[in-house]
Amino acid sequence: LISPFKPCLQTASSGYQGGKSRHKIVTDRPIYKLSSNENMLGASPRALAAIQQHLQDLHEYPDATDHRLRQALADFYPTLTPDHFITDNSGVGLIQLLVNAFLGEGLECIYSGPTFVPYHSFPPKLGARAVHVPLAEDDFAVNVSVILAAITDQTRLVWLCSPNNPTGTHIPKVKVDKLVDALPEHVILVYDEVYYQFATAQNYTTGLPYVEAGKRVIAINSFSKAYGLAGLRVGYAYTTPEIAHYVSQLRRPFHVHTLATEAAIAALQDQAHIERTVKMVNEGKAYLYTKLDQLGVEYWKSQANFILIRPGMPSTQFESRLHQEGIMTRPADGFGAPACVRVTVGTREANEAFIGGLQKVLLTN
Repeated sequence: LISPFKPCLQTASSGYQGGKSRHKIVTDRPIYKLSSNENMLGASPRALAAIQQHLQDLHEYPDATDHRLRQALADFYPTLTPDHFITDNSGVGLIQLLVNAFLGEGLECIYSGPTFVPYHSFPPKLGARAVHVPLAEDDFAVNVSVILAAITDQTRLVWLCSPNNPTGTHIPKVKVDKLVDALPEHVILVYDEVYYQFATAQNYTTGLPYVEAGKRVIAINSFSKAYGLAGLRVGYAYTTPEIAHYVSQLRRPFHVHTLATEAAIAALQDQAHIERTVKMVNEGKAYLYTKLDQLGVEYWKSQANFILIRPGMPSTQFESRLHQEGIMTRPADGFGAPACVRVTVGTREANEAFIGGLQKVLLTN
């Protein structure tokens, strides 16, 4: 496996900037942070209990390896073993790790935007070329045939995100099947599924059936979204044991800290919290769709825990005016969706606050 790939171990600065922190917003109103797709129900009670239990261990280094976390993941995915998993400091950390593992000077990757920025901002820092195959303008559909036509002898990775950030759209399984079956041996599909818990489409698929079949697929996941552990920065991927072993050699030791490890293991065992979270998001989307329809705001129905809207004014202007109402949203221009804004689906209180602020902004526009 190693010979076709020239791992570059230098650190790449990203060019990617995360959303604003709450403390950067100056207002005397309550602030509803609907900009970063976090879980407004918070972390799993089991995860919080695990954190409390291990606070006294912070003077000691964490586990030198991630075996306990990988074993917990294998218990969660009964068809996989610990050898199928890679863990790291967040989903973004995994993306950087894969760039270091498979890309370098003169090599290429393919992405389809609008989508998550690190897929195309990280590789050029190592001298690799990020080739853009745009999503369809109307419904953000992926064009598998064009992706396949863009593959060259230098291509090493194809990035796909489903549900996709920031559009909320998904890739039907038949399209993923077509792509996986047609990829040449020197190309790996990186399938970012960090929002999979929220997907309800019957033709949605995770990367699991492909990894179970031994395909060259790496599925990225995170504890930052449905699990509500964004502040602990822990993510994981699953793939073939061969690929996982190769990539894991590039990590530093102690790469997941004690509290993140314990919280993640506990969160995997709290399916009730995930069910409460999904219920909140599904009910919130139904409410927001109805209100957005009534207000005549253009939006795209979402398979994730956020909605992409086009408010009819520059996105940064919309963001600033909603800040005055105590609402934080995320302009999507940087993702490749000009004049669009991404809004996290929150609690009923937060969703109602957003609609109230939206009404005020639209009336004064």
